[in-house]
Amino acid sequence: MASPETACGEKMQELQKQINSVMKTINNNSKVVAFMNSPAGHYLDERPFLSLSLLVFIALSAVPVGLFLTVIAGTAVTACLGVIILEGIVIAVCGVALLCVLCGLVILSFGVSGVLSVCYLAVSSILNYMHTSRLLPKTTNQTDPDSQDEESPVSRKISKDSIHID
Repeated sequence: MASPETACGEKMQELQKQINSVMKTINNNSKVVAFMNSPAGHYLDERPFLSLSLLVFIALSAVPVGLFLTVIAGTAVTACLGVIILEGIVIAVCGVALLCVLCGLVILSFGVSGVLSVCYLAVSSILNYMHTSRLLPKTTNQTDPDSQDEESPVSRKISKDSIHID
């Protein structure tokens, strides 16, 4: 039976292979290559936090923009029936509401991007620490010629009654 660490490591390698396969598929797409060679692609490639914020903003703003366009289509049908003033009022009110929602989504997208960036840094640091600690050779006190079995001079001067180190 495999140990939990081995099973977890195999699952992580499998997941990494799947992610690499998806990334190769995306990066080999001709439209993606054309965009990444454009000035906007270079700009976003140099600023990953801004790219992530833009992606989150676009994803979060899809529903409000869709609702706004639905209201516009509905008012256009109503305008064809002769209610032009109502259309102007509804479009103005909905435009202000959309502006407020999109401003809130900008703030939310920066917050979500910040949280995702912190999570990415934390997880990558933890995984790097775990991977590095497995690769380091384990040393014991017997193999270290400078180690001594007796107390060091500094530790002898520390007592429970005093906290001063001379």
